[in-house]
Amino acid sequence: MKTLPITVDKSHIITIGEKLYTESIELIRELVNNAYDADATEVKITLTPESIMVEDNGTGMDLEGLKQYFNIGSPEKRVHTRSTKLGRDRIGQFGIGKFATLSACETFEVYTQCQNFAAKVTFDKKEWEKSGDSWYLPLETPAYDPGHGNGTTVILSKLKKQFDPNLVEQRIVESCPIRDPQFKVYLNGIRVKAKYLPGRRVPFLEGTKFGPIHGEIIILPDVKATTEELGIECKVKQVTIKRELFGMESWGKEIARIKGEVHADFLPVSSSRTNFILDSDEFKAFYEVMLKVMRDVKKQLGRLQEEKDNKSTRRALREALHRVQNALSMNPDFAPDGILPIADEAGGIGEAGAIKKKSETKEETIGEELKKEKGRKKKGEKNPMVAQLTPNAVVQKLKMGKTGITCCLDHFGPEGPECVAEGTTIFINRDHPLYERQVKNMKSHTMHIARLLTQEISLMKSPPDPRKAFERQSKLLKDAFAKD
Repeated sequence: MKTLPITVDKSHIITIGEKLYTESIELIRELVNNAYDADATEVKITLTPESIMVEDNGTGMDLEGLKQYFNIGSPEKRVHTRSTKLGRDRIGQFGIGKFATLSACETFEVYTQCQNFAAKVTFDKKEWEKSGDSWYLPLETPAYDPGHGNGTTVILSKLKKQFDPNLVEQRIVESCPIRDPQFKVYLNGIRVKAKYLPGRRVPFLEGTKFGPIHGEIIILPDVKATTEELGIECKVKQVTIKRELFGMESWGKEIARIKGEVHADFLPVSSSRTNFILDSDEFKAFYEVMLKVMRDVKKQLGRLQEEKDNKSTRRALREALHRVQNALSMNPDFAPDGILPIADEAGGIGEAGAIKKKSETKEETIGEELKKEKGRKKKGEKNPMVAQLTPNAVVQKLKMGKTGITCCLDHFGPEGPECVAEGTTIFINRDHPLYERQVKNMKSHTMHIARLLTQEISLMKSPPDPRKAFERQSKLLKDAFAKD
């Protein structure tokens, strides 16, 4: 039977790195991760305008190891998935990462020592192309240097481009296992460390039939939000493969507050290690789990925003109540019947109407307020607004003499009334379009609440007279903000 030989042009081998690793910076990531797979505990990277040197203190390579290193597409790391000394999960899979160097330089040298063996291999792109059908690389075997110890050093020279140390550091942080306590990486003498992000941390651990998924999502404060590098870092064996949004595209500006990482070592990745095999069952299961995780994160984000809004609302309400109280002290005839004490009680009207200290402006729990409001109602009388109160309602009381006026700000829907009074309780709708328009500025927020308070207080006066109520409200508002 006749046969045909299968041949590979040498030029294709050279372009492997250039095609698979379109970003030259990936080569440093590959060299650092190779050191991790070789059980290195330290990697030193030296960047200069002329060269890049990456040296590690790993196990090094003997002659057979060197042959395996230059075996294109070697299955070694896929067959032996754990390192020999420290039992690490090996990162590399395809044995072609070293050719990423050719996207950035003309020459790379590999110097390695393993026990009593030492060797130096030089790969010069132009010289190798000139050698025709020869596939051999020059190998030198210098004397073993006991002072240097085991390890491998790779030197890239004749660089095609310059490397920004800041970008190199960023790539190492993202794509190398620097959180491993037994693995340190130094860039130009300075240790590379993962950056700490402040904010609410949401850890998670989920299971699938392919393996566990775990990680941590961070909800950044508003002041730390950034549109740079949007998405969650998806890591396989501690290396970031890519960032995914997991449905956050529809979150609007809040997407800038979400950072974090997820680990799923079972995910299949592309040969360039820059993407996942998206149509695999593993990735589909992973994506479905992460959609669930992000739904929970969105709920927490909503709760955080509500807490922030409530804090701002409490401040505005407290200020508005103080101003209204001061205005009522100047206009005691405008107060609802029975609200202010008569002159011979509690030290007189002047004292009762004076602005209280912060500790005297009582903020009551919703439960307490409901009980009191219920007690003021006649039997069988309905109180629809109180029945709708949510756990996020903001309730404060303006105390004047033996009684006072309670104000409750809550969510009653955009179609609900702007404000309504029931007994001596005033309900203000935080969902009303006019209210939402004022909340971004503290001064306008306070003034808007004061307007609604004075409106309802003026209407409480008996007998009801809309024209006089409007005049009373105007005078109260004017006096409340007279010093502004």
